[in-house]
Amino acid sequence: MPVKTFGSAVYGVEAQNITVEVNIFSGKPIYLVVGLPDNAVKESMLRIESALTSSGLKMPRQKIVVNLAPADIRKEGSAYDLTIATGILADSGQIPLAEIGDYLIMGELSLDGQVQAIKGALPIAIQAKKEKFKGFILPKQNAREAAIVSGIEVYGISHVKEIIDFFSKGIKPELTIVDTRDEFYNAVNNYDADFADVKGQENIKRSLEIAAAGGHNAILIGPPGAGKTMLAKRLPTILPPLNLHEALETTKIHSVAGKLAATDSLITTRPFRSPHHTVSDVALVGGGSNPQPGEISLAHNGVLFLDELPEFKRTVLEVMRQPLEERRVTIARARMSVDYPASFMLIAAMNPCPCGYYNHPEKECICGPGVVQKYLSKVSGPLLDRIDLHVEVTPVNFDELSSDRQSEKSEVVRLRVIKAREMQDKRFLENDNINCNAQMSPQMVRSICLISDAGQLLLKKAMEKLGLSARAYDRILKVARTIADLSQSEEIGIEHLAEAIHFRSLDRESWAG
Repeated sequence: MPVKTFGSAVYGVEAQNITVEVNIFSGKPIYLVVGLPDNAVKESMLRIESALTSSGLKMPRQKIVVNLAPADIRKEGSAYDLTIATGILADSGQIPLAEIGDYLIMGELSLDGQVQAIKGALPIAIQAKKEKFKGFILPKQNAREAAIVSGIEVYGISHVKEIIDFFSKGIKPELTIVDTRDEFYNAVNNYDADFADVKGQENIKRSLEIAAAGGHNAILIGPPGAGKTMLAKRLPTILPPLNLHEALETTKIHSVAGKLAATDSLITTRPFRSPHHTVSDVALVGGGSNPQPGEISLAHNGVLFLDELPEFKRTVLEVMRQPLEERRVTIARARMSVDYPASFMLIAAMNPCPCGYYNHPEKECICGPGVVQKYLSKVSGPLLDRIDLHVEVTPVNFDELSSDRQSEKSEVVRLRVIKAREMQDKRFLENDNINCNAQMSPQMVRSICLISDAGQLLLKKAMEKLGLSARAYDRILKVARTIADLSQSEEIGIEHLAEAIHFRSLDRESWAG
């Protein structure tokens, strides 16, 4: 008689329950795994045999057929080892059948019977609760991650022998309990860095404050050693804290990617991802034969920092254009299509030229004629079109560097950012897909970002005198609206427009000669 145990498969950031049916027949010993398993699943029988034998348990010397249902969905990975092993132990009479169907069981087995970590424990636990399972048995390394989900018993085990103890002897491991809200609120603002660490650069700090307040993408252009990377790394410290929903959503993505440590249960601070410029387009956006989230999804609800932007391959940068607009990425395969959220702030940094010293106040640029323009053209116009703030970073002078004057702390800046976001929350209350000024459509810009006749005249003169492109018009209005929000002003004033115009340096026809 077949025995049924239960596991789960993760597709995108959602899980689907898998029924594992095990049937042992008399006859020549042979192992058959059916139900669209990949090679890792097929190899599980060899791992299970070694794990059970090494642990003093019996592996039946008979024909064993394992079916993974539904059979038309591809099953991938080694996480079904423990699920299948439990079915074999039950069908061979080594553990009772009574309670097996009440628990979802997942884990990879080592040859000596140790239970190894799996990916996607959090979405699996969420699905197990939806399906009304009594509990979830999984590797100890993933127990805290799964215990975020309340209303389901979570047991972390480290060896296959504990399955025998669990179902035969009633000896259960200590229940893993995580107080999600307490853990979240205690760690929500725990950052190692602070804006106060940066000496000088007040104008750059101001630009990042505007970016944080409106959710704007920004590019920092300046010579080596000016502080671009240091400033970018501190941007998450001034963003509004994650709410509990955002924290769970972000944790699910990192869980699926296997990026959570055994001591982690919930991501409580905004992610900061900084891929190297040699990253491939699949690693950045996500994909692969077994689709996995890429860097843009791991940066969801946080910051994606691209240092040395022109050094990234053109194809890598171009694949970001659609996710930047839609705030999600769809990876299509012949048998399935998965969606990963990708709502992130893009912060890029670059030198102004190959040698790094174009427009430097002290050092001379050694680049030849036309080289600067060629270097800047590595970043395409359509990508720059999606970046609202172009910020020129200048080196910090010695007096500022050696000054004892205390800079403004991140928590002070964050309070202003939160107040500006509160104004935007009220403004976009009826728009479910709009959370901040940067996400406004052109139609919304025309209706929300109203300016006076004097403002129109200033904008017209700026576009003509500075050689600003037509695409800069909407961007300037969005940024001006954010600057007004930081001032707690309902109207966009002349001073707000003037500051916004200052942040379109790469649109100036004469910037690079």
